[in-house]
Amino acid sequence: MGSEMLVAGARFGARLRLQPAAIRRLHRNYSQDSGGTESLKKTALYEFHRNNGARMVEFAGWSMPVQYKESHISSHLHTRQHCSLFDVSHMLQSKVMGKDRVKFMESLIVGDIAELKDNQGTLSLFTNEKGGIKDDLIVTRTSDGYLYIVSNAGCADKDSAHMKERLAEFRAAGNDADLEFLEAGLIALQGPSAAQVLQEGVSDDLEKLPFMWSAMMTVFGVPGCRVTRCGYTGEDGVEISVPIERTVELAESLLKNSEVKLAGLGSRDSLRLEAGLCLYGNDIDETTTPVEATLLWTIGKRRRAAADFPGAGIILRQIKEKTKRKRVGLMSAGPPVRQHTPILNLDGNVIGEVTSGCPSPCLKQNIAMGYVDTEYSKPGTPIKVEVRKKIVDATVSKMPFVPSKYYTVK
Repeated sequence: MGSEMLVAGARFGARLRLQPAAIRRLHRNYSQDSGGTESLKKTALYEFHRNNGARMVEFAGWSMPVQYKESHISSHLHTRQHCSLFDVSHMLQSKVMGKDRVKFMESLIVGDIAELKDNQGTLSLFTNEKGGIKDDLIVTRTSDGYLYIVSNAGCADKDSAHMKERLAEFRAAGNDADLEFLEAGLIALQGPSAAQVLQEGVSDDLEKLPFMWSAMMTVFGVPGCRVTRCGYTGEDGVEISVPIERTVELAESLLKNSEVKLAGLGSRDSLRLEAGLCLYGNDIDETTTPVEATLLWTIGKRRRAAADFPGAGIILRQIKEKTKRKRVGLMSAGPPVRQHTPILNLDGNVIGEVTSGCPSPCLKQNIAMGYVDTEYSKPGTPIKVEVRKKIVDATVSKMPFVPSKYYTVK
């Protein structure tokens, strides 16, 4: 989950050798932040990033690090081999309280929140009346009597307005629910050694905290942290919601371990694409449905039976009749494909469009995702892509491209 940037690339050999060229491509859709852009919002780690050599860019109205002193490739591979620390404090954190909190959230999303156990979370989707995806989010049913929600920075204004408008209607109908937007830091520790690093600073046994479960704990002496085993990289890891005034302290404590390095938006995006995870605004938006996006698994069986979520009529009809297009993975030869690249069948007819693409640092080949006519969606189907007015061979691929390593209790 999460809204980050689309990584552009060059040929693999050139990209590995010519970092300045890669960086220029990486940043071309971003406004550089020289440190004096007062209109941009800043996380609690803003000065920390600059002091650690981050290259700052504008993202969703925030000044965020795109990369640090090391190359994007090095940062990406370090996350896969060790662990990296990401600042995701720009994302919208909120709490829903009250007796009817579950009923309220289920009026907005497709997920089955009622069936979650205490401190268990799930990925879900805000949908509109046409079945389109307004945003993706993680909802955790806490043991403290509230729902903890994290949604995308790029949709923060839209999401908050939508939730407040719906809440007013919900309460006017006599229901009991309340909403609070949190002022807290949010950092993600991602990679195979993340749990080992974090375990040194907590008394809780992290082996008892599986993927998509959450717990309140003191982390490296900082009380009141919510640790959720999740992330946007396909690796084991956690996201830690931390009191805003102690975010820097916690980040500095984690960095004392040599396993941990800082990572920015650039590597975060290539990691999520290798993991086959959607970027809101690129791979999913209000014109795509959960069925088209192959996110049908987010809709609980009880919710399908009740048909009581926004856009249910359209979405359920698509499930029954099959949708005309489908999100797929792609692997291609030649230059890397980027967003809006046309996808063609072997006869040269346009059958879809790429939504995200980059050279995979782990696989050393081009990967992408996009939408194609359903008849071409089977993995292994040979297709073509048009890159710089040249027709290039490609193949429909299963996702994730790199196997996910989420932690489940043994």
